[in-house]
Amino acid sequence: MIVVVKIGTSSVTTAEGLINESVVVQLCRDVATLRAEGHQVVVVTSGAVTAGVATLNLPGGRPTDSTTLQALSAIGQHRLMRVYDDALASVGLIAGQVLLVAHNFGDRRQYLLARTTLLRLLELGVVPVVNENDVVADDEIRFGDNDRIAALVANLLGAQLMVLLTDTSGLYDADPRYSADASLLEEVTEIDEALEAMAGGPGSEASRGGMASKLAAARMASWSGIRVVIAKADRPAVLVDAVHGEAGVGTVVQAQDRQLPARKLWIGFALPAVGKVMVDEGARSALVERDASLLTKGITSSSGVWAAGDALEIQGPDGKTFAKGLARYSTEEFDQSRQPRTGTDVRDALQLIHRDDLVILIGAVRS
Repeated sequence: MIVVVKIGTSSVTTAEGLINESVVVQLCRDVATLRAEGHQVVVVTSGAVTAGVATLNLPGGRPTDSTTLQALSAIGQHRLMRVYDDALASVGLIAGQVLLVAHNFGDRRQYLLARTTLLRLLELGVVPVVNENDVVADDEIRFGDNDRIAALVANLLGAQLMVLLTDTSGLYDADPRYSADASLLEEVTEIDEALEAMAGGPGSEASRGGMASKLAAARMASWSGIRVVIAKADRPAVLVDAVHGEAGVGTVVQAQDRQLPARKLWIGFALPAVGKVMVDEGARSALVERDASLLTKGITSSSGVWAAGDALEIQGPDGKTFAKGLARYSTEEFDQSRQPRTGTDVRDALQLIHRDDLVILIGAVRS
């Protein structure tokens, strides 16, 4: 099987921000074990920016401005890869660096190129080591965390399993940092709003993700028919046990009987929304139940300023976001279409979001 494993910043670096070589070595040993069993493994890793911070020993900790973060990624990325290269070489394997940005999944040509390259690396016996290309990804086109990249890569490759390695043993019914009674959820059949609310925010200052982003990534993968395991990175043989289906390895999120294409995953989860439109019940039902496109006549209000091709959140009468899609028209064109008609004006309602560019985020999901 093809396995995509993602390891987070809090696991791959020490408290001082140095690359945790022992964790990387153990992960690469697990990869070698699985490779010997006939599995193909892709590693998605975080840690480049944090490694850059530690290298420069900047006062005040991790900066927040994007330009400095991009520079720090350039400093830390090759140091991170050197550790992976050495660790994989020690078990007879070769690393191949792959740096991705969001448009690699949204643009069809880029998507096919990324898939072809990754599959060829696997055919050559190379272990792809993937990270977001933070050096060139600005705030408008970045993913924001590698959990979503892992889910998109898993979808792209048709993986059977995605493993998210973190600094906790999985998903709990309460925050284990504050509740002694928190219990590990060993199996999740469906990720709903209650689980997402339970997940909270980032777990550490260095991490951009946290359990909330892991649940979002797990939902992406499960909607692609991929089983997901969320587990603790420093657990002995954690990756091997996850592949073997060992009980108690972490939280298992079961695959759903859905096949959401990578482009729709990108629209729904990776592309930031720049505006919102609120629709009436008739429009909501048409989108959810009849796979319709969104017409302007079903929109009751809107917020934000967008251009054609930007992502918009779609909210129902209850104010909850239930879908997301790409606008075919700008805010100006949208506003003009809603002006009162006079005389012989026979304009039809605009099709603001075509169904091929729309993703339903709750309930039944269609491709």
